[in-house]
Formats: sequence, structure tokens, C-alpha cells
Amino acid sequence: MDKCVLVKPDHSFKKDIQDFRKEMLDANSSMDGTGPLQRMEKIEEWLEFIQICENEETVPENWVTCEQYIYVRETDNKIVGMIQFRHYFNEFLEKYGGHIGYSVRPGERRKGFAKMMLADCLNICKLYGLQKVLITCIQENEGSKRTILANGGVYESTIYYEPDDVYLERYWIYI
Repeated sequence: MDKCVLVKPDHSFKKDIQDFRKEMLDANSSMDGTGPLQRMEKIEEWLEFIQICENEETVPENWVTCEQYIYVRETDNKIVGMIQFRHYFNEFLEKYGGHIGYSVRPGERRKGFAKMMLADCLNICKLYGLQKVLITCIQENEGSKRTILANGGVYESTIYYEPDDVYLERYWIYI
């Protein structure tokens, strides 16, 4: 398995972030754990946004402080996934979103990257001081479910999210 590392994105990854975004959009994939990347065509704008989200004093209203990471394969410096760690909940995250959201680019799926990326992010959550994290996934997303379970996820409940007409499964991981 190729070794990957969690990295805070910066301008040096601009081209690959654009490629990641295009691949996700072309595949009609939900871009969980990427913040507003789906709607931001200008990567500089996204990089600026994720930076202001790290600071309590600058985080936008209705957002929570969070850390955005890209998961970079060391052999070719390619972004294989993205993951976002939210420091605390707002009303939406407490019910539907959880502490962590993540995505693996379509061409890199089913290779174990999500499992490793989540495990690496859980270490960051632990260092931050959390003892447990909430992660949700769409009921039909077997890959995400397996990723969560492989990292110690304990099923709590299933809830309906009306705006997207989906059922979300809620899992807790104790770290």
C-alpha cells in the first residue's frame, strides 16, 4: 500500500486540487469533507476560506472552526482524498454532519485510502483533545460504512435528512 500523509492544502497543490475537484464533479460525487470546494471554482478562494475557518475570530457565521486536510500519496505527490475535522458542533453538525467528513477521488477508491485517511485524522482529533467523534454516512454508502467500522465505529442511529431525501447513519468512534 502506498504511504500517504495528511497535509494542510496550500498553493503548491493548486493544480491537483483543481484536478480533484473536476474528477469529483465529473463523477457526480458528493464532495464530503471538502468544505465549499464544490461551489468554488477559484482554488485561491477555497484556500483562503479554509484558512479563515481555522480561527475562532474569523470563522464565518453558521460554520465551526475546522481543519481541512488533503491526503497526499508520497510516491507521486498526488491528492487521493480530502478530509475535514470540525472542532465542535453547530446544530446541523450535531445531528447530520459529525466531526469528520471525507472523500476519496473516484480513480483512487477501493484501495484502502479512506480507511487510512480516517485513521490518520482520528489521531489529530485525539491530539486536539476529543475522546470520541461522530461520523455520519448515507445509508447506502457501503464503502464509507466499512471505513467507519474498520476504524472502530459504533452504530448509534439512523436519521432522515429531508433536504437531500436521504437516510444518514450515525456512528461514534472512541479514540
